[in-house]
Amino acid sequence: MSTRKSGRAATPLPESMVTGKASPAKAAAGDAPVFAYIASLPQPQRGIAERVDALAARTLPGLQRSVKWGMSYYGVGDGWCFCCGGFAGHVKLMFVNGASLEPVPPVTPVAMGRSTRGVELSSADDLDERQVAE
Repeated sequence: MSTRKSGRAATPLPESMVTGKASPAKAAAGDAPVFAYIASLPQPQRGIAERVDALAARTLPGLQRSVKWGMSYYGVGDGWCFCCGGFAGHVKLMFVNGASLEPVPPVTPVAMGRSTRGVELSSADDLDERQVAE
């Protein structure tokens, strides 16, 4: 087990984050389950997810939130726009129709649909809020 300079044991990552799988968070619609999911993430993933959530709240009128497949999903009307999930060392921000974006986001996730594309964010500073909002 690793320790920080203070001598305290480092907080272990949830098993799902270490294995590269999505969180075991149960599917549930609404703000509260998404806020609980984000709160369950360790830092720096929590800080990244909080910034993504705040950006969604500022830019998407009529925002709807849900936890699906162990990640937070964001949408408006009848569809989902993107999802955000914490993994070891990064947060995946995946756009449901990302293949149609310009520029096309560089990450093609496994088992998320042919048109889904996204980015992996290692810190909150990696989030280009202007580009994501567009």
